[in-house]
Amino acid sequence: MKRTTVSYLRVRALVADRTRGQVLAGAAVIPCALGRSGIAQTKREGDGASPRGAFRLRGGVYRPDHFGGRPRSPLPLRPSAPGDGWCDDTRDRRYNRPIRLPAPGVGHERMWREDGLYDLVVDLDYNRGPIRRGHGSAIFLHVARPGYLPTEGCVALKRSDLVRLLRRVGPRTRLRIG
Repeated sequence: MKRTTVSYLRVRALVADRTRGQVLAGAAVIPCALGRSGIAQTKREGDGASPRGAFRLRGGVYRPDHFGGRPRSPLPLRPSAPGDGWCDDTRDRRYNRPIRLPAPGVGHERMWREDGLYDLVVDLDYNRGPIRRGHGSAIFLHVARPGYLPTEGCVALKRSDLVRLLRRVGPRTRLRIG
């Protein structure tokens, strides 16, 4: 991949398998995993769909004990910590926002994971302003499972591809799904 900043990333589903796709970044074509329900025009909490639309890359987090330092990117990235979470509880006022754990009685994603999926995470700015409860939360660009198994609605890339891609994107880059 060239090191020039790309202004637009496009994500398209594969015809043969709607849970897998490709991220188009300039001339680069990068395999990715999509939500277990494919891409949906109308997203709902828990439906397993990746939302159709264009999204800003807000910045993200990386797991410092799994990287030798901050990954290179023009995006704002901060180190994650064991107490980091993301609220996915539609009843909570912090819905679709970062939270501190433990959070008893509150549905959440744990951002410090042992499986490596959230070693590097970018917030895709989905349902972030205004936040509409029940329209989906924790939609990220993150590390894929082996074999590009489906996500719960995120876009996931092989770790090395995600690290390389983050060098080429910035605060003005938009990711278009669908």
